[in-house]
Amino acid sequence: MSRRHSAEKREVLPDARYGDQVVTKFMNSLMFDGKKSAAEKIVYGAFGRIEGKMSQDPIKVFHDALENVKPALEVRSRRVGGATYQVPVEVRYERAQALAIRWLIDSSRKRSETTMTDRLSAELMDAANNRGGAVKKREDTHRMAEANRAFSHYRW
Repeated sequence: MSRRHSAEKREVLPDARYGDQVVTKFMNSLMFDGKKSAAEKIVYGAFGRIEGKMSQDPIKVFHDALENVKPALEVRSRRVGGATYQVPVEVRYERAQALAIRWLIDSSRKRSETTMTDRLSAELMDAANNRGGAVKKREDTHRMAEANRAFSHYRW
């Protein structure tokens, strides 16, 4: 990791159907081996399922799910005098968004539905209703930060 410069943030283009940059970031995270069309098919298929089941705007459901999964606190390891402490710190907006996207994708991949489109739509609907694996992951992260609140004076 370079000490001189931090990497520049690349701007992603908004997606073709909804014109939303966060959806593009989500697709790029979902993508395997550069197969963008397959990722688009999965995401747009999941949005279609959400629209059919919930009869709501799928972009609104997606953003609600993302907001419900975003962590406010996380723990980072800090070494002080030979001991390693788990120090709770606030999460920056970009990192919170990236973690939420990663957790949604991971928990949807672990679900038991047959196709990825089904898994993703079910996980997004669950997360929008404050249920599901990704929300549980956020709650576990907050619980860990709360348990280690005594070490917050080691923050840097």
